[in-house]
This record gives sequence, C-alpha cells and structure tokens, in this order.
Amino acid sequence: MHAHLQCTDRRALGLALAAIASVLALPPGQAQTSSPRALEVPARTVPVPNTVSPEMQALVGAPLSPNWNAVPQSAEEWKAVATPGRGGNLPALRERFGVTSEPITVNGVRAYMVTPKVIPPENRNRLLVHVHGGCYVLGGGESATTEAIYMAGFGHFKVLSVDYRRPPDFSYPAALDDGIAVWKGALKMAEPKNMAIFGTSAGGALTLSMVLRAKQEGLPLPGAIAPGTPMSDLTRTGDSFYTNFMVDNVLVGSDGRCDAMARLYANGRDLKDPMLSPVYGDMHGFPPAILTTGTRDLLLSNTVRVHRKLRQAGVVAELQVYEGQSHAHYMRDSNAPETREAFEEIAHFFDRHLGK
Repeated sequence: MHAHLQCTDRRALGLALAAIASVLALPPGQAQTSSPRALEVPARTVPVPNTVSPEMQALVGAPLSPNWNAVPQSAEEWKAVATPGRGGNLPALRERFGVTSEPITVNGVRAYMVTPKVIPPENRNRLLVHVHGGCYVLGGGESATTEAIYMAGFGHFKVLSVDYRRPPDFSYPAALDDGIAVWKGALKMAEPKNMAIFGTSAGGALTLSMVLRAKQEGLPLPGAIAPGTPMSDLTRTGDSFYTNFMVDNVLVGSDGRCDAMARLYANGRDLKDPMLSPVYGDMHGFPPAILTTGTRDLLLSNTVRVHRKLRQAGVVAELQVYEGQSHAHYMRDSNAPETREAFEEIAHFFDRHLGK
C-alpha cells in the first residue's frame, strides 16, 4: 500500500512538472493571452415552449425563413426586393385599432401621421416618432406603418412614421439624414420632453443613431426612446450570433440576406462607425430607454449590449426579454397577447418618462 501511494504521488508530481514545463516553454505572454476554448455543442432538438400563447407557439414553431441567405445578385434584383409592399391588410388593421393614417411631408421627407380616434388627455401634447425596420432595405411606403399602428392603437399616442430613403438607390447616410430631418420637423410640433423615438431592427438601430446624431448636432433630445431588437452592431459581434444560430427562425443566421442589406446600406463605410453600429457610440446623456428582444433572437446580444452600455453610462434603461421569441416576434401577430403586452410595456414606459 505504501509503495502504491509513493508511485501515485510520483506520477502526480511528474504530471504537474510537465504541465509547468509546457507553460514555461511558451513564448513570453502567450499563456496569458491564449483564447479560452470554444464550447462544442452537440446536435439537439429545441421544442416549442408551452409557456407562451398559442399564437406565439405558432410563430415559434414556424420553419426557418426560406430566403434568409438568398442575397440579390444584381441591381434589378435589389430594386425588386426594395419595392414597398402594397399593405393590403392595413385598412382593416387601422379600423381594428381605431386609428387613421395620413401621408405628409416633413422637411422634404415622406412620412405618415398615424392618429388614434380617441386620444386621452395625458397624450394630447405628446408625439412619437417611428422609424421602421427591414434591414435598411425592406419596407417603405405605407406598408411600413404596421408598428406605428400598433403603438398608436395600444398606447393611444399620435405617431409620426418616417418613410426614409433606402438602398439600392440611397445608401448611408440617407436613412439617418431623413430621420434627423423629421426629428427637426417634429420639434416644431411638440416639446422634445413630450416626444419619444422608437423602432425595431434597423429602426431600433436608427433610433439609437438618431440620438447620437442629435447629440452631435446639439439638437434637443427626446424624452424617451424604445429601440426594439436593434441592429446595433453590424460587425456580427455578440454571443447570440452563435447561440441562436439556426434557432432564430426569422433572421436564422449572420452573413445572410439581412447582413447583405446592411452592407449595401453602409456602402463601404467602416461598420464600427457608431452611426452604423451605435453600440460603439457614447451613450452618456441618452434619454430613458426601453429595449425589447426574445430568448431566441439572433440580436439578443445586440440588445443586451446596448442595455449594458446605457446602464454603464448612467442612463435609465429597461430590458424586456420575451420567452421563445425570435427576431421581432413581438410585432408579427396582432392577435398574440405577447404583442399587446410588449407595446403596452413600451407605452407605460413612455407615460412614466414623457412630459405632458
């Protein structure tokens, strides 16, 4: 027994000395700077959660978007993709939510004023500016006002929806320029403390970039913002680009169709430019913010990192993470109770932080 213990001790000592020797044999500093090993994840099945509504279960259980990595190859194909939809369901949606929509021009930019038929007294001097999503290319026209209709209907706010210029005809900074032009026009319609800016996906990123640009130009800032699952980092940096790859059934993965659209918008500019990837911007002095995402969202990390950046800058910021949801699922079915919940959370946040 004693001999066996001595043998075991000698073996352990030998292994320890070998490990030390291998570290000492490395070039100076390499042991400290080597990257941690990546986690190998086995193939797995991800069930649809039974803790969400039937409407949301249908969205969560839908197949992966079939065209997530179908990238247009010609100018004609890009123009076809960028053509605004007809928005055939919008009249019924507006009727259901009790709102009207009027096309207007603000500082030379096309927009739509979405107005509830009944506006409560506390909201009569308030105005929201909406920036639609669509990876900077999709949407446009009246078909891009769905989110504005939800916000006007659920929150009972007047909403000014920006119909910004989009690629392939107009690259950066056209969309941001249009957003700022409308913001300057909105400053003549209401007090800045009574206004908020909101949007989802590319619209969430533009919301953040508009605040950065307004700070840069010395413009008054809104009283609150609501960037939903923002495309806040176009460099594909973030944990959820890996953890939610092929789990998010909307965006599905990075380096696909949406990333190609973002690069088309950037038009060769450094993707770390804060006006394109606002997570790299200075967020000190930002207005209170509410951010929305889901556990399966490919841009979960983009949203979380913005939230942490805001909190590190001392900004009041709330992070809403919804069970099972992929990218922007909270606005993809007007009948889902999660849709009402998400927009009412935003509306309550605005009510707490906007002037009257």
